[in-house]
Amino acid sequence: MSNFEKKFGKYAIKNLSLTLIMCYAAGYVIQLVIPGLFYYLTLNPYAILRGQIWRLVTWILIPPESPNLFFVLLMLYFYYSLGTSLERTWGTYRYNVYLFSGMLFTIAGSFLMMGYCYLFPPADMVQYGPSVFFSAVSALFSTYYVNMSIFLAFAATFPEVQVLLMFIIPIKVKVLGIIYGILLLVNFIQGSVYSRFAMGASLFNFIVFWVTSKNHIHMSPKQVKRRQEFRREVKRNTGVTKHKCAICGRTELDSPDLEFRFCSKCNGNYEYCQEHLFTHQHVK
Repeated sequence: MSNFEKKFGKYAIKNLSLTLIMCYAAGYVIQLVIPGLFYYLTLNPYAILRGQIWRLVTWILIPPESPNLFFVLLMLYFYYSLGTSLERTWGTYRYNVYLFSGMLFTIAGSFLMMGYCYLFPPADMVQYGPSVFFSAVSALFSTYYVNMSIFLAFAATFPEVQVLLMFIIPIKVKVLGIIYGILLLVNFIQGSVYSRFAMGASLFNFIVFWVTSKNHIHMSPKQVKRRQEFRREVKRNTGVTKHKCAICGRTELDSPDLEFRFCSKCNGNYEYCQEHLFTHQHVK
């Protein structure tokens, strides 16, 4: 991640969660003004291979379905808050990689599903033809599970954070994450083979994140104490830099809001900024 970030980090989109919500807003407008246009926006691999390549991007415009506008606005604000918190903690580049990888995996999953259907043709495809069949099942490949992967990543990164369930019941995010994980497993087992492709592909980015980051996504109490001590030293010696990232070389003078932490898994006193704490390779 560090080597790629040095080359491509400058292209990362800041506040990506807000950009995604703006895409949803455009989708709601299209749904109200030109509802028939939605047919041409879905992630339909059969249509993409026949020239409708814009579907590789336009499926992101399709917003979550709900008859209650208030619930939709509340849900979008909730995911915006989660995404913003992850971006501040991971850094813009890593959050971009996480979200875009979920989208790319979803696209790949739709084509894998089409290949499976040609190898094992379902009855509906034989009866109605591939054009009608893939138009129907393409609705399964949406940003719904990509949004869910944001929630799972937040629960893994901040497991002790409390939220108010139904605006009343305080509950830790890790509990909600476990409950949701169980529901996902049940839906995966009971769902159709097409929904399994959609679910597995969209959530594969979380699986990759968990496997590669589960050992160093939390900050230990020792790291919290070190951060507080260094902040006090910086206040006493404002003319001398006390922090320097071992990856990018930035100090507290480069950005007053930049946070630095020591890594307890590295051999030696190696300090990293907030954007490289979770992405660097441990020094052994």
